Amino acid sequence: MTIHAGFNIDRDTFTLDVDLQLPSRGITAFFGPSGCGKTTLLRAIAGLDHHANGFLKIGDTIWQDGDHFIPPHQRPLGYVFQEANLFPHLTVRRNLEYGRKRTTPAEQKISLSRAVELLGLDRLLDRKPTTLSGGERQRVAMARALAVSPGILLMDEPLAALDHASKQEILPYLESLHDELEIPVLYVSHSLEEVVRLTDHLVLLEAGQVSATGPVNDILTRLDLPLAGDHDAATIIEAVIAGHDKKYHLTYLDTDVGRFTVPCKPLPVGHQVRLRLTARDVSLTLEQQSQTSILNIFPATIEAMQNEKDGQLSVRLLAGDSPILAKITRKAADVLDLQPKNTVFAQVKSVVLLI
Repeated sequence: MTIHAGFNIDRDTFTLDVDLQLPSRGITAFFGPSGCGKTTLLRAIAGLDHHANGFLKIGDTIWQDGDHFIPPHQRPLGYVFQEANLFPHLTVRRNLEYGRKRTTPAEQKISLSRAVELLGLDRLLDRKPTTLSGGERQRVAMARALAVSPGILLMDEPLAALDHASKQEILPYLESLHDELEIPVLYVSHSLEEVVRLTDHLVLLEAGQVSATGPVNDILTRLDLPLAGDHDAATIIEAVIAGHDKKYHLTYLDTDVGRFTVPCKPLPVGHQVRLRLTARDVSLTLEQQSQTSILNIFPATIEAMQNEKDGQLSVRLLAGDSPILAKITRKAADVLDLQPKNTVFAQVKSVVLLI
């Protein structure tokens, strides 16, 4: 099953023109600067805004075309807004039960107790929304969206209204949704941190147009796109906990690139995680170093290089089956005489394990 979304939305000062084929599993992010059309596209997919020339097909079911339009209340979807929009006079439990009324027992594929468990709401069920923190209210809003057993979950910058501490509190719950849900999630964000931690597929929007779409790490490491040139440019690598070294307080992780070593994390062997490698923390050598404190060193092939501002150079490498970004100085590239197709060794000075 895939999602086919095609919309041409013409307003006085803005035009959104997209034609997308999106995966039916995992989290797809609509990413880009404010005003690029992210929320406009999400609202069109939800049917909250009716645009006569739109087309939307979810799997084998057409939700909208030139002949008919399924109104939003009849679409099997959950929608999470920037603000929680809970009923203040109802308890958390009753807020969740209110949303549940939209579905018949036969349609209820996600139990209320499961939604409560996924969002960690057990101790909040008898409280009113006015007594909750911003992060807690947003978790309730997510559970309410799940309580209708949606076929697709839409999230419009759900962390945008939260402070840093609340965002850090709620991100693990979003990651648990990523691991547990079998339905597609469309996630609007302008935060690269959220995209890196949560998403599988990325749609880059700019001025109402799709500039790129594909697996998240492919988009992050493409030198023809702006993300690779960003100061915080990074690579995402899927990893599995391979073991722990009690003597040195280390954890070993297996990846397509090779085995990584990070400070000990109390996670079970076999647990799947993500690693973030910041491009500026990846250096290159022509020969593998042995007298070094850097533990994570991998052979790689240079695929492409791109000049950046301030004398910097972005280098896209292929290590194993994974693309990796390195950011070095142009002088270093000249000294090493780096060229595409060269074999080098990538020295990863620091690794962030995303739990």
